[in-house]
Amino acid sequence: MGNKQVKQHFETAKKTGVLKISLLRLDEFPSALKTFPNVLRTLDISENRFTALPEDIEKFTILKHLNASGNKIAVVPDCIGTLVKLETLNMMNNLLTSVPRSLSNCVHLKQVILSNNQINTFPTMFCDLKHLDLLDLSRNKITEVPPEVRGLQVTELNLNQNQITVVAEAIADCVKLKTLRLEENCLQISAIHSRILSDSKVCNLCVDGNLFNSKQFNELPGYDAYAERYTAVRKKIS
Repeated sequence: MGNKQVKQHFETAKKTGVLKISLLRLDEFPSALKTFPNVLRTLDISENRFTALPEDIEKFTILKHLNASGNKIAVVPDCIGTLVKLETLNMMNNLLTSVPRSLSNCVHLKQVILSNNQINTFPTMFCDLKHLDLLDLSRNKITEVPPEVRGLQVTELNLNQNQITVVAEAIADCVKLKTLRLEENCLQISAIHSRILSDSKVCNLCVDGNLFNSKQFNELPGYDAYAERYTAVRKKIS
């Protein structure tokens, strides 16, 4: 798609507040972004060839939705923390090894999707964000879920397909967590603390593909309490 079509996208965005320049094979951000007025509520730059988010993004202070998935982005600039109205952030399928602590300033975040990157440390800056409902960190290289996780306000935490060997007991203290996905990690049965089963609100604990079998899981202390929560939720759905 040529420059003329890209220009049309920018002209439309001035009226709608929605700029979608996905699937254009772009490797450099259009120069028009530097002088673009602060009217964007949605920015979709997915499925291109970008290697970094531009510093210019900091001026779009009313942005609510940012989709930068399917690029080659390795670094997120600290200035993303100025996007305090941001509600959804999708950066799946990139090359991220970490995300900046400044994201803790984005207090209105509801959904964060960072799956299929190279993140190796649990991003604790998302803990204590009161509106965060979904955090997807699947298909990364995280090895440990730290005690800080107790502050998470999410109802769903997806950690499938990482390299996790340790899950802090404190995850049982998450006040809203109902779905915890830990499939295809490196967990021994001893890593599943009984409090997660007996004292948490988790009613959907997915642990297939780890270093134990379903029989061992079913025999854990607290499993009966977990099974009751699981069954109760299934009855409501049906």
